[in-house]
Amino acid sequence: MCGITGFWQPSGFSEDTARTIVEKMADCIAHRGPDDAGVWIDESADIALAHRRLSILDLSPSGHQPMISSSGRYVLIINGEIYNHLDIRQQLNKSWRGHSDTETLLAGFEAWGIEKMLKKTVGMFAIAFWDCKEKTLTLARDRIGEKPLYYGIQKNTFIFGSELKALRAHPDFIGEIDRDVLCLYLRHCYVPAPYSIYKGIYKLLPGNYIQFPILRGLNALRSITPKAFWSLPEIVSKNTAQPFTGNDTDAIAALDKQLRLAIGLQMIADVPLGAFLSGGVDSSTIVALMQAQSSRPIKTFSIGFNEASYNEAGHAKTVAQHLGTDHTELYISPVEARQVITKLGSMYDEPFADSSQIPTFLVSELARKYVKVSLSGDGGDELFGGYNRHTWVPQIWNRFGRWPRSLRNSLSAAIGHLSPKFWDTFFRKISFLFPGQFNYRTPGHKMHKLAEILPASSPAEMYRILTSHWKDPSALVLKGEEPLAMRNNLEKKALTNDFVRYMMLTDLITYLPDDILTKIDRASMGVGLEARVPFLDHRVAEFAWRLPLCMKIRNGRGKWVLRQVLYKYVPEKLVERPKSGFGIPINSWLRGPLRDWAEALLNETRLRREGFFNLQLIRQKWEEHLSGKRNWAYHLWDVLMFQSWLETERENY
Repeated sequence: MCGITGFWQPSGFSEDTARTIVEKMADCIAHRGPDDAGVWIDESADIALAHRRLSILDLSPSGHQPMISSSGRYVLIINGEIYNHLDIRQQLNKSWRGHSDTETLLAGFEAWGIEKMLKKTVGMFAIAFWDCKEKTLTLARDRIGEKPLYYGIQKNTFIFGSELKALRAHPDFIGEIDRDVLCLYLRHCYVPAPYSIYKGIYKLLPGNYIQFPILRGLNALRSITPKAFWSLPEIVSKNTAQPFTGNDTDAIAALDKQLRLAIGLQMIADVPLGAFLSGGVDSSTIVALMQAQSSRPIKTFSIGFNEASYNEAGHAKTVAQHLGTDHTELYISPVEARQVITKLGSMYDEPFADSSQIPTFLVSELARKYVKVSLSGDGGDELFGGYNRHTWVPQIWNRFGRWPRSLRNSLSAAIGHLSPKFWDTFFRKISFLFPGQFNYRTPGHKMHKLAEILPASSPAEMYRILTSHWKDPSALVLKGEEPLAMRNNLEKKALTNDFVRYMMLTDLITYLPDDILTKIDRASMGVGLEARVPFLDHRVAEFAWRLPLCMKIRNGRGKWVLRQVLYKYVPEKLVERPKSGFGIPINSWLRGPLRDWAEALLNETRLRREGFFNLQLIRQKWEEHLSGKRNWAYHLWDVLMFQSWLETERENY
């Protein structure tokens, strides 16, 4: 796991100047690769590449990057891991200098070309590949988007890198904030690809590569578009047309086998390895299958909080004891958790407001004290229908969709009229009447969500409401207009008439890479830890999309087939409980210990001076939240994380 960066400056440069610049760019992402650094410069082509290395495979100097091919024609830098590189080596008839996956990838590009080699890979990666003969730079990103890659033109220079801070270090970087993209951020709590928060800078979409023949000039490069070497909508269309035909027992056995293969490959490392464990279905499945393939106890890690409703450490510990892992847990005080907030603006590099970023960083920091690689259970919800919305939307639409719009509006108003605090108290008093699986952590918040979606005119509108924070961000951002987001085009690409599958596909293409994988990449790489995500082995994903929906969602609950795999290793009673996110009590913290911090960022004079937001809308929600009338925690956290990021950006750049 590493960091990559570089630039092409057609106006020309001296090697010394280029080295100084590109080393500075790489130093900005040294946390991604603290073990080694390298620079490669072609003064005749005006291109410079730099690499920061976190040594995982082949710890010797033979794994050093930038790596030059044996012919001298090609140069490669990579952030990531190619898990099947030993299998690829067997297909290549050549001698090897070392045993790194970078050398394997480089030889494969030379033997088979870019696209064919990319299709052979099983792994996570962001790649920059230079052809000295053709003077062509190729950038590529893994299939589902585990590793980030930014690129763009600023002034008269093409720049790219693993994180925006590397691009900002180039003297030609302009850094104009895109107000239209800010609207997108406020809707989703993250900046969706292919956009970045800056004008002229983009994220390469997952499963894509883009080639820049620099001899055509800078203006020609502006019109070049990425090309997909793997398309999830195409996979969905193909696999749903050729579904899995076995019975339940066959599906459970096949998924168990596929996951074992993926996890076995991802357990290969030349450094200590472990896993995150929350005690939920996804992480417990990963750990169970790791332990089943290991002769020694797997190292597992979890974070605990003193707030009982947000603490899952006890569940994780019970699962760890059953599986016999070498488990480490750390209870974090609210003060320690809140101290992380000051690091978030720099760590996430552009506005990012998924509040589980805090515990994700803390568990990464804990794991890094003991291991250098940690496996994660992310991706299970998107592949196997695990989010509440995957079951709620069809249930609520089927129950209320035929009601007259006026009646639904009235019911919505009645529910919303009562505060979340009232609903929390109400459900707590009657909780004994319901099975444990219906005792949600924040019932008041969920009742208000129900109130929001009841007036919707279609399941699609319900889904959009459930996955939106600010419903009309263009009204909040001054001089901002929300651009067409990727999800609006997905229905045309994915040949599926099943709306639940549409939600799952949309989550997999948007929410997973732009929120979940961004969160874990920045949190883990911020402490020099490599996080691997076995569910996102593309063969697992492709198999999951062959399974009929009834094997994923059954009796109103998601991840049915995945649960059956887990029950082979862990008793059902140890993992079954109401679904809850990896969260923190932002709601109460903003009214209490974070109030002064938030008030400073939402100060009227400050907001007016910076000129990004409609002051009245923000102050209204802030005052309603403080009074307890409404829970605007997520909306306010979006604004606060932008303000905090802006403060960091202005201070450092």
